[in-house]
Amino acid sequence: MRDPYTILGVSKGANEAEIKAAYRKLAKKHHPDANKSDPKAASRFAELNAAYEIVGDDKKRKAFDNGEIDAEGKPRFQGFEGFGAQPGRGQSYGPNASQFETFSFGQDGFQRRAGSGAGGGFEDLLRGMFGGRAGPAGGFEPQDFGAPGGGGAGQDLQATLTISLPEAAKGLKTRLQLPTGKEVEVKIPAGLTSGQQIRLKGQGWAGPSGRAGDAIITVTVGAHPLFTPDGADLRLDLPVTLYEAVLGGKVRVPTLDGAVDLAIPAGTNSGRTFRLKGKGLATKSAKGDLLATVRVVLPDRVDDEFKQLMEKWRADSPYDPRKDLS
Repeated sequence: MRDPYTILGVSKGANEAEIKAAYRKLAKKHHPDANKSDPKAASRFAELNAAYEIVGDDKKRKAFDNGEIDAEGKPRFQGFEGFGAQPGRGQSYGPNASQFETFSFGQDGFQRRAGSGAGGGFEDLLRGMFGGRAGPAGGFEPQDFGAPGGGGAGQDLQATLTISLPEAAKGLKTRLQLPTGKEVEVKIPAGLTSGQQIRLKGQGWAGPSGRAGDAIITVTVGAHPLFTPDGADLRLDLPVTLYEAVLGGKVRVPTLDGAVDLAIPAGTNSGRTFRLKGKGLATKSAKGDLLATVRVVLPDRVDDEFKQLMEKWRADSPYDPRKDLS
């Protein structure tokens, strides 16, 4: 994936409010519902959510900035560059010490890729760290880190997957490339929430015996420009005009299943919440609701006629909404 700051169009020094504003603007622009004729809209929207998942989270953002995770949130292997060595290279310790070129740690354990001479103190240190044993010509044999007691079992691997809120609500099948390089199909059941995991049997790292561990996929539900999950319910800020709040009327309310009409009674205050039954997220036993909270919004431009109307109203019918605060 591309650099998440580039995707969001913000600088690395952007604050939380700037990042959130940039995400909301782009999410509305690239949302699949607003680009039904564009086959690439869904992928762009998913990429945007994945970027916000990194940059919009303080811990993940710091980890990315420090090079601890990549743009997909996967941990980066930092290597063994200590002990006075130059980055990416080993260090010799005396005339008879081994000179290691590069080291790697993957599905076959820790391996020395190139070197010369007999094994020295550094190999002893590695054995102490990883529980391995000296191999031929002073090398270091890969060690199985599978089930306790060995047995040749492979390791589980960790992977992450970001999906949109509509995808989480309805479920989907998608393809995911694992750290092994293998591409697998992942089935996401309807109603999955952020942080839940899916286990794919036998799709992890293979051990010396050939038996592989499992792939554990942690699913993240990306932020939505309109809806905020609250358990099985969804929350929505519903903007209404001043005259709709005063006079009442029907307003269109977006849901994950399409817009519906909601009757707003006359004299509705900002902050009042209406419950739309069954318009939330699905669970095993039922379906959540949509909680729409009214936000009274004034017009962008307040003209003289509007001001005169408010002045007359203030003079004829004054009231104090803050009388209970003292």
